[in-house]
Amino acid sequence: MNDRTVGRKIAIIAAVTFAIMVPALQALTGWGQSAAEFSSDGNQTLRAAGYAFSIWGVIYAGLALYAVFQALPGRAEPHLMAAVAWPSAVASLGCGLWIIASAADLDWATVVVILISAGAVIWGLIVARSRDLGLVGLSRYLVVWPLGLLAGWLTVASAVNILTVFTAKGIIGPTTALASALVGVGVTTLIAAVVAERIKVPTYGLAVAWGLAAVGVAEWAPKPMVGGAGYLGAGVILILTLWLAFRRKPFSAYGVADR
Repeated sequence: MNDRTVGRKIAIIAAVTFAIMVPALQALTGWGQSAAEFSSDGNQTLRAAGYAFSIWGVIYAGLALYAVFQALPGRAEPHLMAAVAWPSAVASLGCGLWIIASAADLDWATVVVILISAGAVIWGLIVARSRDLGLVGLSRYLVVWPLGLLAGWLTVASAVNILTVFTAKGIIGPTTALASALVGVGVTTLIAAVVAERIKVPTYGLAVAWGLAAVGVAEWAPKPMVGGAGYLGAGVILILTLWLAFRRKPFSAYGVADR
């Protein structure tokens, strides 16, 4: 094992630990505004039902398993790790930094951090898929799937974050809130569909569908058009995810046998 590989493993462990510990410390100390309080600034434009954020428990568990697995000698597929290691470290670090930025009410910093985090992990998965690594076994479940889940949620969260900041800063006002919300849901669905087709990781689509469905739940009563758009977007992404899973030669790069 060379120094570069060792450094990569340590960086991932440190970044994932940081991502998990920061929100835990905030909850224990009560420092700054919570993520829910930060997000409430954009409620007049776009909301997601509170239950949706429980996905972070699954994301953190997946990242923890990923960090441990990739550190074990000879376990994670080396070519895969060469593609996703640093992007996943950047994304994990960003998760912790976002909590700090939102707690300190640094609105524009949250936008920069979440976009970099989402872009990094998506890029890593795109590179891995484009190289047709032929992954098998645990690398698929403990590397690709946790990162896909994180990427999917960050895709939705990025859109909500941007709309929240635009609303808080007065860029989006009462007269443009409805149109902005519809555009936000539509663009998110389109981007997610493109990414889902490129990376072909089922957990990505499931996380996006989860988030968009939560928008549907939250907005259906106060803003039926936005709620309906959320449900429609969730349905489109879910159907696309299932189609990619069962079409001919699905996920061949992630260890699923060709049909």
